Amino acid sequence: MSGTTPLFEIHADIDARVGSIRDARPDWLCGKGCDNCCRRLADVPLLTRAEWDLLREGLAGLAASQLCEIAGKIRVLTDAVGRPLVCPMLDEASGACPVYVHRPVACRSYGFYVDRGLGLYCRDIEALVADGKMDDVVWGNHEVIEQRLAALEPSRPLTEWFVAWWHDQGLGP
Repeated sequence: MSGTTPLFEIHADIDARVGSIRDARPDWLCGKGCDNCCRRLADVPLLTRAEWDLLREGLAGLAASQLCEIAGKIRVLTDAVGRPLVCPMLDEASGACPVYVHRPVACRSYGFYVDRGLGLYCRDIEALVADGKMDDVVWGNHEVIEQRLAALEPSRPLTEWFVAWWHDQGLGP
């Protein structure tokens, strides 16, 4: 992805905020081995076209068996009514994201950004803040990130993007 795109600029800003929090808090919970946010989605993530295009690059690098597994999870998510949801990209056995480098903004900012008055989302981080163990953290303002994404283009649910792509590839019903 080009370093001059608006999405890349958003990613760079998020990376800078995440880096400053990690530098100040080496004990930060978000990192390799923690997949709690991937297992507790409030809803199907919304992606802009640019985010989908990047994610699709990551999907193109996966084995056919991984893609079929993700497609099955997408089908389940399309009909899911209960919450929380598990991210269809998550390899539940390893707790890793096979498209991590290509992940959407929501995944990049989770745990490091907060919407005013809506909480920190991650229950584990919220518990540490409530206990006074992380009350010195300067969170990123997620509302600003959402406004910047909305200025790019309308968003669609991940499931819609994936199903359309899957059909275009002639891979499934």
